[in-house]
Amino acid sequence: MSNLLCYARNRSTSVEQIDEGTVISTCRLQDTLTDAEVTIRVRLPELEIAEASGTFQRYGPKSCSQAANALKKIAGVRIGAGMKKIIRGLLGEITDCDELAVLVEECCHGVILAFTKEMLAQVPKDIALEKEFFANMIKENIRLYNSCAAFAPGSPIVEGIDPP
Repeated sequence: MSNLLCYARNRSTSVEQIDEGTVISTCRLQDTLTDAEVTIRVRLPELEIAEASGTFQRYGPKSCSQAANALKKIAGVRIGAGMKKIIRGLLGEITDCDELAVLVEECCHGVILAFTKEMLAQVPKDIALEKEFFANMIKENIRLYNSCAAFAPGSPIVEGIDPP
């Protein structure tokens, strides 16, 4: 039993509307090796990142020690199509910390999902109709495909939908 590994991971994202023109999204990652947090302040209605901050309290690669400096580069990025490539490109100019880009992307996805909650209130109660509702939603907006666990490959919701 001495070779038995113990590993646990928890990642959570929260979104809070501060006022009519501002949303804050925070993504926290804690696991056996990592303790990190990224927060973005987003201007509405443009969905433009006004400010970003973050810390890596515990992480193996030293490349993440420059997280705070790298996050300054993403101010001005708009949440929407092409944001992943833009975020990874801007952060990659300063750091090789891949986890930093993942945390920023999760913050952005949280903002997007926060604005879809009204649509989710329209989901039918019947399980068969619910599956059809989500499948149609993904077909209408293919960017939702693989955007979260429910819409990930292998999920019954996306069964029969060809990935982009």
